[in-house]
Amino acid sequence: MRHNVAPEPVIMLRNTNLNLLRTLHVLLQEAHVSKAAQRLHITQSAVSRQLAQLRDIWQDELLVRNGNVLIMTPKAEMLKAKLDTLMDDFDLLLAETVFDPENWFGELVLSSSDYVAQYVMPDVCKRLSKQAPNLAVSLRLWEPEYIHRLHELNIDIASTMLPHKPDGISGIRIGADHSVLVMHQSHPLASKKHVTVNELIAYPHIKITGGADKDTFVDDILRQQDLQRRVHLRVPFFNAALSHLQVFDGLMVMPEHIAESLGDSWNIVYKPLPFNVEENQYWLIWHPKYDNDIRHKWAREQVKDAIAHCESSIQL
Repeated sequence: MRHNVAPEPVIMLRNTNLNLLRTLHVLLQEAHVSKAAQRLHITQSAVSRQLAQLRDIWQDELLVRNGNVLIMTPKAEMLKAKLDTLMDDFDLLLAETVFDPENWFGELVLSSSDYVAQYVMPDVCKRLSKQAPNLAVSLRLWEPEYIHRLHELNIDIASTMLPHKPDGISGIRIGADHSVLVMHQSHPLASKKHVTVNELIAYPHIKITGGADKDTFVDDILRQQDLQRRVHLRVPFFNAALSHLQVFDGLMVMPEHIAESLGDSWNIVYKPLPFNVEENQYWLIWHPKYDNDIRHKWAREQVKDAIAHCESSIQL
């Protein structure tokens, strides 16, 4: 005949120090208080106090003396079997993960201006694909309003130009330069060594709208002098802007390292701006949740190193 057996009582551990589970596991493995104390790096009296707490929690002696040795009660044998599995899993959870880029199956979302996407990201992607062949990389055009939406937009790493790193965002500075005034080689101002403010506002301008804000500071400075430039065309991409710059006497403001790089492909020259400007600061930024993520740390090191060795990129 089968008898109805009352279920084991549920032990509420909400207010229990979970270190007691580690002590219990070691005690049940060693069946010896002093040996358990040595493994736990605490005193024998501390282990004895914890054993008393454990007996109170489980309402069982757990370990009873049999001559000169301690033996487990049936409850202790049941607990040990469960703790062997639990602690192995817990140790694995806490152990530092060994990361192998070759086994990274996933997606890395990078965001930047179209210039970086076209001239710098090929070097980045080449490096990533060589070391992490199963990793998919997605490129997204950066917009300034994305700065506090990195998590929402699932952007892993962004390359952008900022005066300083915003609060609540993680990042590393990757370089600096100044903005310059760019024009076609046949522009009436092309032969001049220096351009005046009046000459700057005498010609229409092209404004790059994609990526970070590159030239609003020009309007701010002119406004302080009760002056204004005329923006003839707004386009999101550098190559589109430079294509338009070939066919009329327009001007553009852009970072010097970009003007120097694109000068090899386009018939352009660049001049210093006719007023003092602060340095452009360039950053790799990411959401702080990735600070200690081993895959992300590896990825951002690869991105940073690829940028540092790319001739078309900004340099420290």
